[in-house]
Amino acid sequence: MGRAKALVIACCMACCGYTAPLWAAEEGTSAREGTIFTLWPLVDYRESPREHYRNLSLLGPLFKFQAHGDDSTFAVRPLLYRTEDRREQTVQTSYLYPLASTDSSPRATTFQVMQLLQKNVYRKGEEGEEHNSQFFPFYLQGKSQKYGSYTSVFPLYGDIYERFWRDEIHFALFPLYSRTVSRGTTSRNYLYPFFNTIEGDKESGLQFWPLYGQSSKEGVYRKRFVLWPFFLSETRDINTDNPKDRLYLFPFYAALDSPQRTSRHYLWPFFGHTVDRGTGKPEEGAVAPSFEILDEYEERNTGKLEEWDYFWPFWYTVRSAERNEVSWLPFYARTVKKETEKNWYMWPLYRTERLNSPLFRQERNRLLYWLYSDNRESWPVDGASRRKVAFWPLYVYTKDPKGVMGFSFPAPVEPILDKEGIEKNWAPLWRIYQQRWNEQGDSAASFFWNLYWHEARGNDLAYEFFPLLAYRKENQFTDFRLLKGFVGYRNRAGAKRLTLLWLPFGINWGETVAIPSSGTLQPVAGSTP
Repeated sequence: MGRAKALVIACCMACCGYTAPLWAAEEGTSAREGTIFTLWPLVDYRESPREHYRNLSLLGPLFKFQAHGDDSTFAVRPLLYRTEDRREQTVQTSYLYPLASTDSSPRATTFQVMQLLQKNVYRKGEEGEEHNSQFFPFYLQGKSQKYGSYTSVFPLYGDIYERFWRDEIHFALFPLYSRTVSRGTTSRNYLYPFFNTIEGDKESGLQFWPLYGQSSKEGVYRKRFVLWPFFLSETRDINTDNPKDRLYLFPFYAALDSPQRTSRHYLWPFFGHTVDRGTGKPEEGAVAPSFEILDEYEERNTGKLEEWDYFWPFWYTVRSAERNEVSWLPFYARTVKKETEKNWYMWPLYRTERLNSPLFRQERNRLLYWLYSDNRESWPVDGASRRKVAFWPLYVYTKDPKGVMGFSFPAPVEPILDKEGIEKNWAPLWRIYQQRWNEQGDSAASFFWNLYWHEARGNDLAYEFFPLLAYRKENQFTDFRLLKGFVGYRNRAGAKRLTLLWLPFGINWGETVAIPSSGTLQPVAGSTP
């Protein structure tokens, strides 16, 4: 029965989150070898004291109770999935994933609903224990080590410290009044975003948007706009070795001049030319809203390069020592950098991506984004590799670094959202067929949550089509049953038995010979999903 138990555990651990019916334990089985009771699809219970493993599944994949060493799992799919590690004292629970979740450890407890409603406790039981909560954007509560406690009830009144990239945020009856402080600069808004003033050390500014606005900081920057976004000018980084002058006459003309970069655009986004003569680092600091799009464009142009734009971002070319790029979308696009290469053909029809570095290599081919995807990854130093092929919504094929391969059908979500929460909470509900196998020929398969299943390891084989047929062959042991024991045949090392009508006794003949021990079989998969 030890080998039978190993096959059972293999199926439990290799196939799916739902462990499905095998066969009941035989008479004479020691408690240490485990217990199995199944009545598909209502009840499936199995226990292996040697593996410190217990699992009870009810109604197929809907209800799951599992304990494996210090880990335990309780699931009511898809409503709830809870895992606990008693050794690490951690508990993680998801509710109708990804709607809500809780996470508890000795140092922290977090609760969230769609990342909008949150309640967190950090450094539990320690001096300086921190609490914060929010129902974004309507209610925020927390504590800043520098400024102390704060509360915000939007849009009525609020004080917020060291959040949202600002040192301070204050408002009352927003958008009537708000004030922010960032790195010594105070910005006040009246009827946001129309009226604004700026104050700071040698810094001032005002804005009557969209008619007129200006701001400046002595020796650092000057900004101005008239009839936003039609006329904008700016001089930035005056206190550096690469000051920048910009002029923007939307949509006719845009210019940037600096010691490292020169750029001209006519009828933007048409007809542009950029030459970068320096190292071209992405710029820091907040800028006027009118320049946000232009900044995003410039961040792509780092290093010594020359770019021609014909209809940005669809038609353009880039040439540099580290990057060559050509785009004629939707027909063709190609980007080549030091270790990466990307190609589009008839966007969004077909895309290829390659990364080749001394430590990591990746090749991915895609048709229509998620319709078909083939992703190969490898680590040359370790000699490990993995692969995932997905054809939405039909199947997903995987191969992990240990050489274990898997196939599941159908796959309505996994090709698009490759998330552990989907794998635990939702995927077992729709996987009609799945199989796991390795390069040594070991395999475990399940159809319709183990209405039919089979397992093979070495010369051992077991399969069942509930309730019609069950067969098992291990070493010198063979067991065959029709209708769960209406007719049964067993051969244990030459000692044979024929049973009828589910009776616990039958006709015996033959003599028992010694059975050499082959050890305990190990699971094909190696971990429980």
